[in-house]
Amino acid sequence: MTNFWEKLKKPIFCLAPMADVTDCAFRQIIAKYGKPDIFWTEFVSADGLAHPVAREKLLIDLRYSVDEHPIVAQIFGSKPENIKNAAKLCKDLGFDGIDINMGCPDKSIEKQCSGAAMIKNPKLAREIIRAARVGAAGLPISVKTRIGYSKSEIETWIPELLKEDLAALTVHLRTRKEMSDVEAHWDLMKRIVEIRNEMKVKTLILGNGDAVDLKDAEQKVKETGCDGVMLGRAIFGNPWLFANSLPINTDKTPMNSDKHISVDQRVISVHQRLAVLVEHTKLFEKMLGEHKNFAIMKKHYKAYANGFEGAKELRVKLMETKTAGEVEKIVGEFIIVLK
Repeated sequence: MTNFWEKLKKPIFCLAPMADVTDCAFRQIIAKYGKPDIFWTEFVSADGLAHPVAREKLLIDLRYSVDEHPIVAQIFGSKPENIKNAAKLCKDLGFDGIDINMGCPDKSIEKQCSGAAMIKNPKLAREIIRAARVGAAGLPISVKTRIGYSKSEIETWIPELLKEDLAALTVHLRTRKEMSDVEAHWDLMKRIVEIRNEMKVKTLILGNGDAVDLKDAEQKVKETGCDGVMLGRAIFGNPWLFANSLPINTDKTPMNSDKHISVDQRVISVHQRLAVLVEHTKLFEKMLGEHKNFAIMKKHYKAYANGFEGAKELRVKLMETKTAGEVEKIVGEFIIVLK
């Protein structure tokens, strides 16, 4: 079985899995306008996939398109048997790899002894990795985690994971306790890489947290020696994030300089961004309209409609919409006034 990780050129830049954000519709938009080196699905419950009724509802979260390869299915759970079966299912669905979430701070996930709760139970964490490997039958296994639970535990927690010969380990450089309320501790990444090297394992190390664009990610790789960076929040409103080249801004209304907008994003015109907003909405309705609440799209509108004159008023109107048709009409009227 081919390990796609071994074929990737370094540094590796990938898109973080984010619940109710990086769904199949948004990933298709990203694949079109700026494809990362790797895609992840939203995380999916292995326990849910083990239940016949729940599985039918969860399969939509494992939907992907052919242009998203390599794509990794991210699962979570604390029952080895369910993890094994979920990994087998993901292999049968054609995924290129399996990732186990051992960093999610959501309390409902932790109550299942999953996500960040795994940091407290290294023995079980390693059992889970082994179970996934059996189910995946040759697919590479990776893990996404944090530096620790209440404090940094990289000297103990990271080695436990690396003992399992993972293809890749993504470390969100904050503790569970810190959530996303503090700056990511990129100063710890150099030591994490050293630990990997001292153990003489080949696991690729990716960092996650606060990277605003590819230039910033490249600098973080240069400073720390990690193999790549996973970018998350920077993708909001900016499907061009991973693009090698950006469309020429022919619009006379460029983005204003805004601290919340990355440098790359400013060269995208208002018209271009709003056109993709409508395209994204239509695709969401087409692919997920029967499965997910339309309100999920609205968290994207704050990012798409931001940093230009009239953006606030446009956002207010978009927040009242219930269909893609309404969104298209409102954006069309705004563009006419813009001209």
